[in-house]
Amino acid sequence: MRNTIIALAALGAVAGCTTAEQSAVVGGVGGAAIGGLATGRASGALIGAGAGAVAGYLVGKAASPGYCLYEDRRTGRRYEARC
Repeated sequence: MRNTIIALAALGAVAGCTTAEQSAVVGGVGGAAIGGLATGRASGALIGAGAGAVAGYLVGKAASPGYCLYEDRRTGRRYEARC
């Protein structure tokens, strides 16, 4: 139960990120889980997390080509728009 709460809090923290950043987080978590289960070691989880994060970022970046992240100077709000 505790791990589920931590995972939900981590996903909530990236809610304001770009699609590529969100995909990287999800890929990293999934890669860590698969690497940890496959090897039964922390080093396998770390390698899986790195590989999953890179793959997730690349997939997320390809999902929204031509968009950049901007920040409104007055309000500090971040948003995506065409580059």
